[in-house]
Amino acid sequence: MSTRKVIARAAILASATVVGLGCAPTASADEQWGINGTFATSSNGEWAKINERYEKQPSTRDTWTVSTQCTSPTNCAGTVSSDQGWSAPIYTTSGLWYVKRVLPQWRYCADGTPIEGLQIYKIYPVGPDAHLDLGSDEYTGEEQTLGPSGSCGRNQWPAIRMPFYMKKI
Repeated sequence: MSTRKVIARAAILASATVVGLGCAPTASADEQWGINGTFATSSNGEWAKINERYEKQPSTRDTWTVSTQCTSPTNCAGTVSSDQGWSAPIYTTSGLWYVKRVLPQWRYCADGTPIEGLQIYKIYPVGPDAHLDLGSDEYTGEEQTLGPSGSCGRNQWPAIRMPFYMKKI
């Protein structure tokens, strides 16, 4: 094959590639990848675990207002505001959504010393069959609250985990 034919074919291929890419739809940041709206939430204390041992805890029900913005399906961030008077950041990593907030005076030691807790919600969207459904307005996961290791004279992190559910209202 002559050099001219190779150059001509390369030019045609390059032109076709440029035209093809120019016609491709572009992703926009306003697509609805995020979580937005008002949601009823519940944490089920009937199935709570304290340091991996089942122990009933009080269940909670809140109403959350969630507002997020996304630059891609895997890069979203925003704010959660609860009807209980708190706000916290929300973000997504590897398909899971996280809400983290500090709870001052979360628990008290036997001597009355308060300890701080870190509350972490990990959620993902589910369909009616309880499997992952990225288009769903229902979310499940867990609420976990951790205290500092060594608090109250114990070399163990106090940790409470319980199932969490959230549905758009």
